[in-house]
Amino acid sequence: MQATRILALRHGETTWNQDTRIQGHTDIDLNDTGRWQATQLATALADERLTAVYASDLKRAFNTGAAVAQAHGLSVQAHIGLRERHFGALEGKTWAEIETHHPDEAQLWRSRLPEWSPPGGESLQVLQQRILHTLHALASHHMGEQIALVAHGGVLDILYRAATGLELQAPRSWLLKNAAINRLLWTPESLTLVGWGDVAHLETPEHRTETLLDEKTT
Repeated sequence: MQATRILALRHGETTWNQDTRIQGHTDIDLNDTGRWQATQLATALADERLTAVYASDLKRAFNTGAAVAQAHGLSVQAHIGLRERHFGALEGKTWAEIETHHPDEAQLWRSRLPEWSPPGGESLQVLQQRILHTLHALASHHMGEQIALVAHGGVLDILYRAATGLELQAPRSWLLKNAAINRLLWTPESLTLVGWGDVAHLETPEHRTETLLDEKTT
C-alpha cells in the first residue's frame, strides 16, 4: 500500500518563546534567531523531494514554511487546521504568571486532563481531533509523495502521540525543538514515527542558542 511521507516541522523561535510567554493563536512573528533557523531548515531540506508545503496561517509557522517552500520552488499553503492550541485567556502570560495568578488553571494544565480547556480556549481532546482530521485530509491527497507540515509544539505533540500510541495524559519525554526535522509515515490505517528531533542543521559554528520549550510556550 502507498503511503505519504511527512516532514513535521516546528516554527523557528519568537521573542515570546524566549520569554516563556504563551502564544497559542496570538500571531507572533519570528525573531532574528527564528529567521536564521528557518533559513538553516530550508537549506537542510533543499535536497528533499517535496510535493507541497502546508503551514499554520500564524506568522511564526507560515514564514518558516515559506522559507522551506521557496527552496523547492513552491508556494507555502496556509491551513488554519495546523494552528497551535487555543489557550484563550492564558495567552500572553508567562508560565510563572499563570502559576502565581491562576494556580487552579496551572494545576489543571499540569494534570493534562483531556477534557479541560483554558477559559475561552481548546481542550486537548478538541486539539487532537482538529489536528488528526487535518493530517488525514492533507496526507490523503499526496499518496506516494512527501509533504511538509509546518506548525507548532502542541501540534507536533499530538502527532508524536498518534504515531507512538501514547495517550493524551501520558507525561512527555520527547523534545519539541524550534525548527527541528521530524519524520512520519502516513497511511489510511496508521501513522508511524520514522525520525524525531533532528537539529543537526542548527549545530553550526554560528549556532545561536535556542530556547527549548514544551507545550507551555508554543
